[in-house]
Amino acid sequence: MPRSHGADIDGLIQLLSRLPGLGPRSAKRAALQMLKKKDSVMVPLARAMADVAERVVTCGTCGNIDTHDPCHVCADARRDRATICVVEDVADLWALDRSESFRGLYHVLGGTLSALDGVGPEDLNIAGLLARVDVGGVSEVILALNATVDGQTTSHYLAERLKASGVKVTALAHGVPVGGELDYLDDGTLAAALRARGSVG
Repeated sequence: MPRSHGADIDGLIQLLSRLPGLGPRSAKRAALQMLKKKDSVMVPLARAMADVAERVVTCGTCGNIDTHDPCHVCADARRDRATICVVEDVADLWALDRSESFRGLYHVLGGTLSALDGVGPEDLNIAGLLARVDVGGVSEVILALNATVDGQTTSHYLAERLKASGVKVTALAHGVPVGGELDYLDDGTLAAALRARGSVG
């Protein structure tokens, strides 16, 4: 099939098509827009991406992605350090923090337990969470996991593991639909879910 652009542009389109939500056609459109606005969009974007790629780190405390360790959330002295909100992924952390309904700390598990996918407790950042609770000063752990079978299984497992610590364990309630993923919910739904959280176990 004849191609109307060079191999370099084709490579850019292929890279863009690997991003979530961008198929081959939308990747072509995005590439074309960047090429049309090379000086105002493409060059600054390339510089920003190179800078972030060089500086990005995973927070050693909570698992967030930032350019500092500890991340800006963990380093914020105004945050409620007695409450930790547990999420599956960094995208969920960013979604909840965007709602501005929660001013505590976070903990990223890096996924959920899944027998089908061979994901066990040792594959997730569960030991890090238990260690943070064991240090003391934490009075509540909010389990903000997706309302899927694996998410619920993980919530029950964590509730059992946290029982001995004596901390209050709660979970998101109203507003999160079964099968729903936090990153796709609007701010109002997330805020309602946090307000209506209930005890687990």
